[in-house]
Amino acid sequence: MATTPRRKARVAALQALYEADVAGHPLEECLERQLSERIDDPQAAEMTTELVRGVSANAVAIDETIRKTAPGWKLEQMGAVDRNILRLAVYELLHNNEAPLSPTINDAVELAKTYGGESSGRFVNGVLGAISLTGDPERDALTRIQKRSHSGHSL
Repeated sequence: MATTPRRKARVAALQALYEADVAGHPLEECLERQLSERIDDPQAAEMTTELVRGVSANAVAIDETIRKTAPGWKLEQMGAVDRNILRLAVYELLHNNEAPLSPTINDAVELAKTYGGESSGRFVNGVLGAISLTGDPERDALTRIQKRSHSGHSL
């Protein structure tokens, strides 16, 4: 997978969120550490900061969305990597209008395969797929398809 500024930002944001979640370190310190140790691209640094702070600012709504979509899983029982990948992707899907649907889900699945356990990719894909069909109507994949068909555009 190409290492674009967005991909670098997602990896660094995941690392910061994971460290804060597992080690209990202050999130801003984790963010600063990632920026100083891993990010040398100003665009990626800006994206990383926006992602981490966006997840933090919307944490309650993000976690509630995950709980509703994966009712068989308590957030606390999920692997920490999976939980934080989901938080990051849900933020992008539902709170960041610049994040395209399919690439966001695909990148989250790739992060899960790289950093998570054996079944992490499938788990993350299932949860995010369900969220993409039940989330905010303006971000909902089915709504997008319907709008295209009514406007004469095809997939």
